[in-house]
Amino acid sequence: QIQLVESGGGLVQPGGSLRLSCAASGRIFSINGMGWYRQTPGKERELVAGIISGGSINYADSVKGRFTISRDNAKNTVYLQMNSLKPEDTAVYYCNAQIITQYERLLYTYWGQGTQVTVSS
Repeated sequence: QIQLVESGGGLVQPGGSLRLSCAASGRIFSINGMGWYRQTPGKERELVAGIISGGSINYADSVKGRFTISRDNAKNTVYLQMNSLKPEDTAVYYCNAQIITQYERLLYTYWGQGTQVTVSS
């Protein structure tokens, strides 16, 4: 079984910083892309940042200049450095990975368990 395990969420005051991490494990052949989504009650899950093999990166307009996504391929881990946090960043953050399985060589989407980020004074 392939799984994604997230960590790094918590409570922070406006203007503060948090760093999220997400590690993938299991029978992985390769990871084409990893990213972060977030969701608040009553709203659809939205893309925050994503990175694919080859280095292409994209961010939601609302986080450009404040968030940085990075990836450690050797550890199958993706990070999200969040700076200058705002109350509107409060959400459950979910890790996402597009993974090619080791034996079948098929592409599947996997999700982390979610980690709560709360920005409040």
